[in-house]
Amino acid sequence: MAQVFDRSSNALARMSLVLTGLIVIALGVTLDQLQRSPWVTKQGQRPDQPIPFSHKHHVEGLGLQCQYCHTSVEKSSYAGIPPTKTCINCHAQIWTNADYLEPVRQSWATGASIQWIRVHDLPDFVYFNHEIHVNKGIGCASCHGRVDEMPLMYQENTLQMEWCLNCHRNPAANLRPTSEIYNMAWAGPSSDKPVWCGSTGKAGPTAGAVSCTTTDPSKGGPELAALQAGPAAGGAQAVSDAPAAAIAVPASYTKFTNQMDLGKYLTAQYHIRTPNELSSCETCHR
Repeated sequence: MAQVFDRSSNALARMSLVLTGLIVIALGVTLDQLQRSPWVTKQGQRPDQPIPFSHKHHVEGLGLQCQYCHTSVEKSSYAGIPPTKTCINCHAQIWTNADYLEPVRQSWATGASIQWIRVHDLPDFVYFNHEIHVNKGIGCASCHGRVDEMPLMYQENTLQMEWCLNCHRNPAANLRPTSEIYNMAWAGPSSDKPVWCGSTGKAGPTAGAVSCTTTDPSKGGPELAALQAGPAAGGAQAVSDAPAAAIAVPASYTKFTNQMDLGKYLTAQYHIRTPNELSSCETCHR
């Protein structure tokens, strides 16, 4: 019987198998990179809002606190979008005729909400609670980036599952004293700028359980004076979110010169769950 295929057919078959494998691998890598790209995650994109609201101007320039607009961030699962009344509190007095504030005036006159475009938009099947993160030592900038330097708001991080899990598997890398939650410039302790923390021994809210200071306790300073004097100190800035009168000054402080040591200490003091528990499916998928 005559041979149907030439000997070169074997080489062609091998080459086709190799080529098919390479195409499958290339397609997989391409799809993987695509689903991580800003085209899918919207990372770094600045959507056109009805009003070109500048966080940089209001936060860095005017010194507004996050909670002034996002009133529910410490007590609710969502941070909250400020109502038109919050804008009118100031803009009934200043920039009253600015063209780009016409949507604010129109909303105030008609009672219709301003149609903001959501920047940080998680899938509907993901449950995220702002309250627990804020009260357990996760700062605003850890997720949202340096909002105080954003003329137009954009998504700093991917918000994908692997990004969340990286923090849940090692929360110590991002934990900070609760007094620094709204400090956008917080960079963690270092050998040049150490942080001293001590347990107050108080139960209840996380903010009252730990006292941290950037002033060497052995030398005293305005921060420690505020703790010891309570509200009578007048003008001194307390180093915890809890009321000054309710804070018990620790008998001893521990000095921290790097983020991981501070994070591990706060993990214990804030009663953070273990990485295995934090990484379980039911934590985010309800």
